[in-house]
Amino acid sequence: MQLKLKLTVAAAIAAVAGMAFAQEQVVKIGHVAPVSGAQAHYGKDNENGARMAIEDLNAQGVTIGGKKIKFELQAEDDASDPKQGTAAAQKLCDSKVAGVVGHLNSGTTIPASKVYHDCGVPMITGAATNPGLMKPGYKNVFRIIANDNALGAALAVYAADTLKLKTVAVVDDRTAYGQGLAAVFKKVAQEKGMKVVDDQFTNDKATDFMAILTSIKSKNPDAIFFGGMDPQAGPMLRQMEQLGMGKVKYFGGDGVCTSEIAKLAAGAKTLENVVCAEGGASLAKMPGGTEWKKRYDAKYPGQFQVYSPYTYDATMLIADAMKRANSVDPKVYLPELAKSSYNGVTAKISFEPTGEMKNPAYTLYVYKEGKKVPL
Repeated sequence: MQLKLKLTVAAAIAAVAGMAFAQEQVVKIGHVAPVSGAQAHYGKDNENGARMAIEDLNAQGVTIGGKKIKFELQAEDDASDPKQGTAAAQKLCDSKVAGVVGHLNSGTTIPASKVYHDCGVPMITGAATNPGLMKPGYKNVFRIIANDNALGAALAVYAADTLKLKTVAVVDDRTAYGQGLAAVFKKVAQEKGMKVVDDQFTNDKATDFMAILTSIKSKNPDAIFFGGMDPQAGPMLRQMEQLGMGKVKYFGGDGVCTSEIAKLAAGAKTLENVVCAEGGASLAKMPGGTEWKKRYDAKYPGQFQVYSPYTYDATMLIADAMKRANSVDPKVYLPELAKSSYNGVTAKISFEPTGEMKNPAYTLYVYKEGKKVPL
């Protein structure tokens, strides 16, 4: 009798445990960025932001569709390479992730967006800024940061109207991001009466710019605009100093607007000539920026770059849409994602029918004593 009772109690406990186990559902969110190669510092920062959001969501104890949800981040490396980017996207589709945060580069995000569209997975980028991302009109693709039309134009207007510069040389790294940004800057600068005295290109692996800069120096421009990322901008600033181009202003988009550029410029005085633009408000002006950054720095000391608050918000947005739809099924929660009105760390986020963010902010920055300071 006692044995039978023990067995009955054990069976009941097992059944309850089984029910609790069955009631927890694992939901995978994908994240893609370069976590290897010259741009790994951006990629790790992005991934950190998404990881923080996953931890915060799991601490909240989210219940959706009557089940306790355990969120998991499936992080992939695209090494800022378009082929690796589409392979990573396909891997996430095959793993049945419920949503994707990423990618970092426009050159990887644009081809990957088709893969996500074909497998029906919502994707939010808080870093890829080429306007061409939205051209195909995919309903599953969203951006929560200002695009290059805003950033390139803002820099050109500042160069012409505020600094009263007359001539500029333009260099781009031949990526979707760099070329797109340079084209917008050039167009608006010329509309503003600035003269483009030289137009050069490099690639996103180069570190020697002496030939390009020597050619530019002979044209004696007031400024150089660079469409590209900080692994190239840092050495370029050092080499400008070596060539005696200490008076030439240096403009760039969010790709050069990092704390890492100060290290990469290795003490070059030309860093003080940099004016760069970043989508979004400065951290101090973001609704939750200051508090969030304190938590980030405690968790990931010295790793902050640019986009982690956006990857944090993108992850939270996906979960928020799932909660409102009461479903983790992409087909069910996607319409709710499109209707978002979410108070994020970076901004209040809602979308245009195109998937672009409504009224995105942008900020111009300069560098003082090696520190990035909003203008």
